[in-house]
Amino acid sequence: MDIADRRIATVHFTLTDADSGAPITSTRGHEPLTYMHGTGGIARGLEQALEGRRAGDRIDVVVAPADGFGPRHEALVQTLPRTMWRAPAQPKVGDRLETTTAKGPLDVVVTAVEADTITVDGNHPLAGRRVRAELEVLAVRVPTPDEVQFGLG
Repeated sequence: MDIADRRIATVHFTLTDADSGAPITSTRGHEPLTYMHGTGGIARGLEQALEGRRAGDRIDVVVAPADGFGPRHEALVQTLPRTMWRAPAQPKVGDRLETTTAKGPLDVVVTAVEADTITVDGNHPLAGRRVRAELEVLAVRVPTPDEVQFGLG
């Protein structure tokens, strides 16, 4: 059975930075990824590469930012007065928090902490980066009625 819209695919993947070769993440040694194809659950470039594939297929693809994790937006990097930090613990680089913007909630990561300021970044960690994906299709199946109605939960 081929991967197509609304089919359930199970894949192993390894992501690396396409330019530096630095490792990003992998399902190898862990549970594989199971997703419903065509629902936006994974990056568009990965879905395009997997379309029409079947169990046993191996794919190696480079995904551009526009089809992956989006472009980097410098407007999403802000340096704020430290007095705006309301969490009980002291801020540290790598802390994640949710903030509210005019467009709704936004997850940000603390990227710098100075005596009087904190810098946060609302970009996806892989925004603006080309990623290389090594994919192995393990299984493809039709979703159950519950999965069609409620998703993969």
